Amino acid sequence: MFHASNPPYRMFFLFALGLTAVALAGAVGWADDVQLPDQTYMPVKIDEDFETIKARDVEAKAEVMQRHRELLEARYDLRDDPSEVMMSGGRQAVQRGIRVRLPEGVTWDELNAMSPEEIKRRNLFPMGFRPLPHAHHETGGQVFPQNQIDAMQELEQRDLVRFDVEFDLPDHLTPEFPPPIFLTTRPDLGDVSQGEVLSIKNFFGIMKGKLTPVQMEGLRLLLTPFPQQQFNMTDDRKVAEPSLGVTCLDCHANGHTNAAFHLDPDTRPQAARSRLDTPSLRGMFNQQIHGSKRSLRSIEDFTEFEQRTAYFDGDHVIAAKKGVHLPDRASQVAMMAQMQNIFDFPPAPKLDEFGRLRPDKATRQELLGEQVFFGKGRCDECHKPPFYLDNQMHDLRLERFYDAEMIAGQYNKADGPIKTFTLRGIKDSPPYNHDGRLLTLEDTVEFFNLVLQLQLTEEEKEALTAFMRCL
Repeated sequence: MFHASNPPYRMFFLFALGLTAVALAGAVGWADDVQLPDQTYMPVKIDEDFETIKARDVEAKAEVMQRHRELLEARYDLRDDPSEVMMSGGRQAVQRGIRVRLPEGVTWDELNAMSPEEIKRRNLFPMGFRPLPHAHHETGGQVFPQNQIDAMQELEQRDLVRFDVEFDLPDHLTPEFPPPIFLTTRPDLGDVSQGEVLSIKNFFGIMKGKLTPVQMEGLRLLLTPFPQQQFNMTDDRKVAEPSLGVTCLDCHANGHTNAAFHLDPDTRPQAARSRLDTPSLRGMFNQQIHGSKRSLRSIEDFTEFEQRTAYFDGDHVIAAKKGVHLPDRASQVAMMAQMQNIFDFPPAPKLDEFGRLRPDKATRQELLGEQVFFGKGRCDECHKPPFYLDNQMHDLRLERFYDAEMIAGQYNKADGPIKTFTLRGIKDSPPYNHDGRLLTLEDTVEFFNLVLQLQLTEEEKEALTAFMRCL
C-alpha cells in the first residue's frame, strides 16, 4: 500500500511533493523562489500494479487535457485558415496568419518598439513565444497524432493510444499525412510513397526496385517496433496492452514528420525538460549535428543513442529494465543511417542550384522576401543556402524577455543553445521551433522580428513568409 513513510516510496513522494510546491509557486508568481527537485533518475521499482496505475491515469486524463486545451486556446488562434499554397504532396494547404495571441492592450507595433527590458518588466512577451509544455509534462513521453495511430492500427494492429494523454494540435496545423517520400538516389521518380504511410507490413512492396539491399534492411529496422518508455511490457507503461514498442518512423513518418512530440532527453529534472517537436529526416545527408540540444556529430550516433536514451527519457538505467534495443554499430546502425541519408527534400522549382530564387520564376513579393532574408532580416546568418542551415547551435537569450516560472508542470525557462534546423521544405513541417511553439510561418517571422529587434515592416514580413514558402 502506498504511504509516504514506506521507504520504497519516500524518494518518489518527496519528488512529487517538490513538483507540487514548484507548481504552486509558479501559479502565484514566486518565479524567483522556484526550487526544482534534485531529480536525475526515473523510478525503477514500481510497487503499484498496472491496473491501479492505469485507473488513476484514465481518471485524470480529462482534467489533464482540459488544462492543456485551455493553455493552447489562451496562447493561440487554432482556426483552420488555409492559404492557396499546398504542401509538397498536394494533399493539404499551408496555414496562414499570425496565430500567437498578444497580451491584452498591446499591438505588435507597440511591442516591437519596446526594449527587451521593458517587455520583461511589464510581462508582455507573448505566451505563445514562451516554451510550449508537453500536453502532460509531469509524465512526458512520446505522443502520436491520430492519423498515425489509425494507420498503424489498420496496417499492423499495433496500438499507439496512450491512456493518460492524447495529441493536442488539430490536423490542419500539422504536416500532411501521409507525407510524400523523395529519394536522393532516384530524383527522377518524384514522390515514391504511392500515397501510403510506410509500415513493416508494406515497405517492401512500395520500395522494391528503388532501394539497395542495404537501404532496404535499414528501412526494415527503422520500421521495426522496439520498447520505449511508455510503450513496453512493464507495469508502468502508458498503453493498455503490453506493447512491442514504437518505431523510428512512427514519429518520422515516411522519413519526414507527423508532428509527434515528446520531451528532450538531455535535461533534468523533469520539470525543466523541453518539449520536442519531431523534426523531418529530409536532408539528413547534409546535416552535421543532430538533436536539438545534444549536438551529436553523426547520423550513426543519433541513430544509436535515440534508442539507448531518447526512447527512455534519457535514462539508460530504466532502458535496461524495459528492454532497450542495442543495435550493432557496424551493421544495423550503419544500414539505418544509410537509409536516413537518402531521404531528400521536396522539389523547389523556384530555386537555382545554389538555393537562390530564379528571377524568371519568382514573384515580386518573393524576390523582396529574399532580399529581406539575406539583408535586414539577418536570417542567413544561421540559415545559409543552399540547404539553409549552418550546422551550429545558437542561443537567442530569451531570458531577456521573461522570467522563468512554472507553467502546466513545466519550468518555463529560457531555451539555451539550440541547433539550427534547415529551412528547405519548411512549408511542409508545421509547427515550428524545436518545441512546436510557433504554429505558422507568420508566427515564426513575428517571433524573430521581436526577439532580434529587426523592425520589419508589414510588407517585409509578408514578403519574407512568401519567400520561405518557396524553399
